Amino acid sequence: MHGASPSTSSGTTAHLVDRHPTVTPERLVAQLVPPPTFADVSFDTYRPDPGEPSQSDAVRSCEQFCTEAAQRRAGKKKLFGKREVLPGVGVYLDGGFGVGKTHLLASTYYRLVAADAGPAAFATFGELTQLAGVFGFVECIELLSGYVVVCIDEFELDDPGNTTLISRLLSALVERGVSIAATSNTLPEQLGEGRFAAQDFLREINTLSQIFTTVRIEGPDYRHRDLPPAPQPPSDEDVRARAEGVEGATLDDFDALCAHLATMHPSRYNALIEGVTEVFVTGVHPIEDQSVALRLVSLTDRLYDAGIPIVASGSKLDTVFSEEMLAGGFRKKYLRATSRLLALTHAGQE
Repeated sequence: MHGASPSTSSGTTAHLVDRHPTVTPERLVAQLVPPPTFADVSFDTYRPDPGEPSQSDAVRSCEQFCTEAAQRRAGKKKLFGKREVLPGVGVYLDGGFGVGKTHLLASTYYRLVAADAGPAAFATFGELTQLAGVFGFVECIELLSGYVVVCIDEFELDDPGNTTLISRLLSALVERGVSIAATSNTLPEQLGEGRFAAQDFLREINTLSQIFTTVRIEGPDYRHRDLPPAPQPPSDEDVRARAEGVEGATLDDFDALCAHLATMHPSRYNALIEGVTEVFVTGVHPIEDQSVALRLVSLTDRLYDAGIPIVASGSKLDTVFSEEMLAGGFRKKYLRATSRLLALTHAGQE
């Protein structure tokens, strides 16, 4: 969708619930790039914490990976000038929230693009599964087999089907000379733990762990450094009044927005917020339904990637996901979303 941007010229703030985007397969391919918030990053702009040597080590590991990935894509010379395709390599950046994993992943993407080693792809784990769903498994392999690297941010396994799908997809790509770089908060051999019967597809998980060299990155969440706790939310009236004064803003009721998210596939959320400058939401409250919560996580990820501030009334945004949910299998996903919601809320105060 390339629809009109939200406008306040009529005196009425636009609403996300009035937008009904569609996404073509061509757009899904065009979106295989780092998000806007990481459009200008590089290894040189990464600022390792002096007290966390693993961060400097991670930069060197990623730079070495780029060198190896380019060599693998180029292949090995044989007789008569032909080249033999070499299997790709893998690097897996594991660490807590906010230690700069995505920064390093995007830097890897840009380093290989700048080296003219071949096309590169960047996607979240969810976007990669969506791509396979849209194009089909075999077609997705053909689509990505010419890439020098596929970068996968926030590698997560939410169900056995995705585990099998992505494991086989990555194995096929590596065989064709594509290298894989990934980030996650969970080590490859632990993927799936606490969510479902991991032993039912242990072979697939083992295959994934064999592809990657794991690089551990330690450190506190930079989004929380020098930040106060979640701010006291403004009133509904304040949120509405502020929204009226911001060009390109949207204003929605929390329940209505959550219901609207259910009407479309998460692959459309990027198009849903296209052109939005700031998101205003009234009536936020804790969520009890897992499906609603996971859709909100997907929207939060897209808002964070785009750097769109949030101003919300009702409950504090660090209370949206219930204690019961935080104790379940999607705990890391909800904690990441909470971290990002708080960062976007503080951005909305500036």
